[in-house]
Amino acid sequence: MLPAEITAPRSAREFTQVTLDAWGLADDAGDVVVAVSELVTNALRHGLEGLPQPLPLCPIQLVLIGHPRRLVVSVTDPGARAPEPVPTEPDRCAEGGRGLVVVGAVSDSWGWARLATGGKAVWAAFDLRFSSPVR
Repeated sequence: MLPAEITAPRSAREFTQVTLDAWGLADDAGDVVVAVSELVTNALRHGLEGLPQPLPLCPIQLVLIGHPRRLVVSVTDPGARAPEPVPTEPDRCAEGGRGLVVVGAVSDSWGWARLATGGKAVWAAFDLRFSSPVR
């Protein structure tokens, strides 16, 4: 569970790195950490818009699911707005707005689903290069 604070992406990256190291997946961590950072940042920027205040104490949740051939990361938030990648334009120089494009570039697949409890989950999946000892 992550608070609605600017430090949430950093905390999510650190948690992901420590977890992947413990699972013996340090070699696969770079792209996964980037995707987690983008998904948590998107949850902060877009998944909390228009919600009644005060927000729940920790409205964002990060889940890592390991399998010997695949790793899935999921970030949930209470927002109802569907995530949409911003089309890439060659002459566009804005720093923001490309989070899902980045997630799509570094993962093998990504998607999202509405949650029965409200809100949504946005996920990214990574095929592991070799059979790793995920516990």
